[in-house]
Amino acid sequence: MDSELAALAASGATTLVSLMVTDSWTHAHDLVGRFFSRSGADGTAITDLDTARTQLLAAEAAEDTQTACDITEQWHACLQRLLQAGSATGDDLRDLLTSLQRIADNSDPQPSTVRNDISGGVQHGPVIQSGRIAGL
Repeated sequence: MDSELAALAASGATTLVSLMVTDSWTHAHDLVGRFFSRSGADGTAITDLDTARTQLLAAEAAEDTQTACDITEQWHACLQRLLQAGSATGDDLRDLLTSLQRIADNSDPQPSTVRNDISGGVQHGPVIQSGRIAGL
């Protein structure tokens, strides 16, 4: 395997594992599940994703960084096997990585503080605040 594909597999694994502990995991999980289905990976890959996430969440609570490294190596090896077997191409993995990075860029791991002020007199009913309202 050439170095570009190895680096791509490593980056994909790192991004995948970092998303496992975010609120965006459901979306990433569906995306990776479709990737594995198209690549002909065995059915245990999805189960392995769920198991890895459970292990990561437990390790994060225990402040265990080695588990995250081990799981990243596991998924790196899995992605490399798919590439070596020809089940997935570099373009397939590149597309997956681009999508995962887009999800990672949009995930906010730390909740932000929201402060609301109401001014202009007494309000005699509910006050509604919203970000975007569309489709009215």
